[in-house]
Amino acid sequence: MTVRTERLPYGVGRLTGGWYVLIGVLLAFVVLGLYAYSRQLAVGEAVTGMRDIGTMGGATWGLYVAFVVYFVGVSFAGITVAALIRLMNLEFLKPIARMAEVLTVIALILGAFSILADVGRPLRAILNLFRYARPQSPFFGTFTLVISGYLFASLVYLYLDGRRDAALLARIPGKLQGFYRAWAAGYRDTPAERERHERASFWLAIAILPLLVTAHSTLGFVFGIQVGRPGWFSALQAPGFVLLAGVSGVGLLIVIAAILRKVLNVPDQLSPQVFRWLANFLMVLTVAYLYFVIVELLTTTYAAHYHEVEVSRALLVGEYAWLYWASLAFLVVPFLVLFAQFITQRYNIPLIVLSGMLVNLAAIGKRYLIVVPSQTHGTLLPYGTGAYAPTWVEYSIVLGLFALGALLFVLFVKLFPIMEVPETLVSEGAAQQVIEGG
Repeated sequence: MTVRTERLPYGVGRLTGGWYVLIGVLLAFVVLGLYAYSRQLAVGEAVTGMRDIGTMGGATWGLYVAFVVYFVGVSFAGITVAALIRLMNLEFLKPIARMAEVLTVIALILGAFSILADVGRPLRAILNLFRYARPQSPFFGTFTLVISGYLFASLVYLYLDGRRDAALLARIPGKLQGFYRAWAAGYRDTPAERERHERASFWLAIAILPLLVTAHSTLGFVFGIQVGRPGWFSALQAPGFVLLAGVSGVGLLIVIAAILRKVLNVPDQLSPQVFRWLANFLMVLTVAYLYFVIVELLTTTYAAHYHEVEVSRALLVGEYAWLYWASLAFLVVPFLVLFAQFITQRYNIPLIVLSGMLVNLAAIGKRYLIVVPSQTHGTLLPYGTGAYAPTWVEYSIVLGLFALGALLFVLFVKLFPIMEVPETLVSEGAAQQVIEGG
């Protein structure tokens, strides 16, 4: 049916009571995170569970660094899927392209905030980055290549991808018309402009793929080339980071797509074919990462140095065993479910979504196990075994970051179409009517 032009597609610009409640709940958790961070700024990191390695029997990196790796990892699959859709011209996956792009940008922002939470005094840390940074250090690469360069490229990609839709929606009178005109920046969607944008986006997608692999490898090098830290010094760290990033990112993208499919009532756009492709992609990434886990496990238990064995023992049968085996189960079970669906060619969307949720829980657990045990059990100096337990401050800040990410995503959905606007939704003429698309 046809409606007046002020009705924007995909529920853009319309807030119901349920949306207000959701935004209010998310804001409450964001405020909780801000309060916890204010306590950390006022008192110092003594309010966290982090302590010096050895002399204080603790860990200097904890929950914050684990979620730096997790958030940056989630961003990997987002822009990867979006770039592959464009490069391989996967038309049936285009409805999830913008979701993937937005997921990447928000995840990188959350990763940057996690770093600021970890450094204690963020202003001093930022100033010292310019004063004392060593370009050959992986830490320097984490801030410049991963956070700055990667985020900038992703923002440019999202902007270019959205200009056409912004130009179409700018024809529709309403409160958001000025916002769409600013985004379109004079774009008219002529054949020449469309070809120029397609060409620019194509080459940007090609440039982004090696950039994001390099960025995530650099993050792995932060751990992998520390020769004095058993459990970290490994050639598998960088590729392992890339693979687990893909697992968590694709899994979260599946969950987001399923939620939007239900909320926006767009089963035709987000068809079972979309979830089938994502499920198969997640299955391949998961089994590849499980291979890395097996190789690393055999290496560290068969002929490793005593200190490596000590870290492995803490993971397999020690105080971290419950988390290690739970994380492994949350990878194996989804793989078996997805593999069974692949063999039978009978795909079940709720099971695919459950698999996406489980692999993200596994990714969080694995990130924690990468960061903490090598500090508490992997020292080469004659210190005793350490311990680390996050406090309410750390949990509250992390919870606030998740709420902030969800809030940013919700606001984007209500400000801009989360899926590409088909030609049928906005008339090519005077744009006096639109066809309601759900």
